[in-house]
Amino acid sequence: MIHLKTIEELRLMRESAQLVSKTLGMLAKEIKPGVSTLHLDNLGGEFIRDHGGEPAFLGMYGFPKNLCISPNAEVVHGIPNEKPLEEGDILSVDCGVYMNGFYGDHAYSFAVGKIAPETEKLLKVTKESLYKGIEQCVRGKRVGDISNAIQTHCEAHGYGVVRELVGHGLGRKMHEDPQVPNYGRKGSGKVLKDGIVLAIEPMVNLGTEKVKFHSDGWTVTSKDNSPSAHFEHDVCIIAGKPVLLSTYKYIYEALGIVSDEEKAFTMDF
Repeated sequence: MIHLKTIEELRLMRESAQLVSKTLGMLAKEIKPGVSTLHLDNLGGEFIRDHGGEPAFLGMYGFPKNLCISPNAEVVHGIPNEKPLEEGDILSVDCGVYMNGFYGDHAYSFAVGKIAPETEKLLKVTKESLYKGIEQCVRGKRVGDISNAIQTHCEAHGYGVVRELVGHGLGRKMHEDPQVPNYGRKGSGKVLKDGIVLAIEPMVNLGTEKVKFHSDGWTVTSKDNSPSAHFEHDVCIIAGKPVLLSTYKYIYEALGIVSDEEKAFTMDF
């Protein structure tokens, strides 16, 4: 069942999502060669608690850390550890917050120092595909329209769109209906309505779309060990149009990036 949210509930969800955004922005300054993902995890957990939230991933389904931090060929669900980052790595940081009775959940893939041009392009195209999907988050359209927009954009560049892992509805539970695959047919799936909240999250590999699930029960890597990118936003529909609850502006402020990519999806409510 899809749980449609009231404006009051969406305002509370925006607070949860924005704390995730601020956490990612704080971490953006700390991601550099020599830093361990465990250190980043500790910083993230402390920041969330200091700002009135709870790290949503800690203990969820038995996950042992505050954040999912996935370098290079790791697609998602990487467990933070003491291995230091190296120049040229990429790093997906997926953060969840529980606050005000609602969850926030979004992610960004960071470059560690200077990265290879082909990997930089993968990050660029994957993030572009996220916004292609968000553009389709319109009242009366269907989940498959979001999925197809992401798939079409990424596959046009020869990338592998992961099938086994998908986006999802979001609210009082971390994972609500509907599932939001990053591949699919236009016009298929559930109808989108005002009040729906979706965590849209392209997971895209430089090589094959196939993945490997590891024995720790969490880590997922690309099967050919090629780099993998992951971006995620929390999006709702208000007055028929897509509105972001999360933002990358804190990341961009930390990294000195100028962007107007969110302008079309911003609304005061």
